[in-house]
Amino acid sequence: MKRQGAEHEIEGYADQASVLPGQSFKLLVSTTAPTFTVRAYRMGWYGGALARRVWQSRPVPGRVQPKAKLIPATRTVSAAHWTPSLSVDTTGWPEGSYLLRLDASTKAQRYVPITVRSASTRGKVVIVNATTTWQAYNHWGDHDLYQGPRGRGDYAGRSRAVSFDRPYDTNGARLFMTLERSAIEVAEKSGVPLAYITSLELDRDPAILRGARALISLGHDEYWSPRMRRTVTTARDKGTNLAFLGANSVYWRIRFEKNGRLIVCYKEAVEDPLYGVRGKEKEVTALWRGDPAADPESSLIGPLYDCFPAEAAYVIWQPGHWIFKGTGVRRGTSFPGMLGVESDKITPGRPVPRPLEVLAKSPLSCGGRPTVAHSAYYTVPSGAAVFNAGTMRWVCAMRGKGCGHGVTDAAAKFSRKATDNILKTFAKGPAAKLHPAKDNLADLGLADPLT
Repeated sequence: MKRQGAEHEIEGYADQASVLPGQSFKLLVSTTAPTFTVRAYRMGWYGGALARRVWQSRPVPGRVQPKAKLIPATRTVSAAHWTPSLSVDTTGWPEGSYLLRLDASTKAQRYVPITVRSASTRGKVVIVNATTTWQAYNHWGDHDLYQGPRGRGDYAGRSRAVSFDRPYDTNGARLFMTLERSAIEVAEKSGVPLAYITSLELDRDPAILRGARALISLGHDEYWSPRMRRTVTTARDKGTNLAFLGANSVYWRIRFEKNGRLIVCYKEAVEDPLYGVRGKEKEVTALWRGDPAADPESSLIGPLYDCFPAEAAYVIWQPGHWIFKGTGVRRGTSFPGMLGVESDKITPGRPVPRPLEVLAKSPLSCGGRPTVAHSAYYTVPSGAAVFNAGTMRWVCAMRGKGCGHGVTDAAAKFSRKATDNILKTFAKGPAAKLHPAKDNLADLGLADPLT
């Protein structure tokens, strides 16, 4: 993308977050330009090109769509009343993560993400696009799950439900580009068999991970429904390896409505209409670790969310672990800036599976509070292994200096190699058979967490 253009010069969304190969979807575009063209790019490695164009539309007449509607009860912004601009047929498109680039005749550009999902994940490493988290942070229409039209600090004005029926803010693919794209590049380059799905498939289809070798959650995968969590936990307990290449995962409990086009998350449990309804306690949208049905995420991911804003070096503790093979690290090797902007830690009193092995231990100050961040690895009786990076910059660091925050090119080499090790080992099946975790919590002086 060369020129984003003015705020509403061109923007759009797809009527589905994902489709199967050969299925069609509608694009709903608003633009002040006379015409626009759509180009579809599959993201990957491609010898360093990082994307391949698979389709291009003819020039499409532009139109300015009606203003978005605000649903007062939940402060939900919706553009569901827009008129479709064109239908896109994905026949011949390989499974994968795609960006559709909208090119206005005025030279303005925006992205629209879509996933061409896999019908089966059997025998494959599954990449999950964190579409629920993308939407939670999407401030298009001046509302998201964090703030309302007054910006930062307008917590009371935030949305209680956010709709997929609207464009994404900024360039249209902000979180994908920052927190997912580089990991997909590494995965495609690795040569392991891959499958692609989104958050919604984990909710809709409890069998979607049947026979999968591994599931890869990317840089920021914060918003999970109970069905999403059950699907992934069941897969782990049947031998599917898991990797969380970020931090702050599985933090907020959500629910889907309107056939998956609406994400509900009140955050304050007492605001949710289901609060106090007998038998609905586990559907109340609040913190996973909070009332009325506390189920701390650590039982799935190990280290759980601890700090924002986190800003520190990532420090190696267990250099001989197979994940770090070929990286050249030693105990105490540090990578400046790689720990941020949110971080996880092993927290006494929060249940974690055992054996659990801490691989990195990074000291930091969180708003003046001394704390530590952990990367960890655990294994379970099914043979599955689970890795949690514990830093949201694991994927960003793959860009080296391009990540900013003082991240170096040495961090890029490290995170890419470690991720490649994870992908290739997890692709072989239950990793605990060859690589059982070696519990070291006592060695670190941690109080014994619940198991």
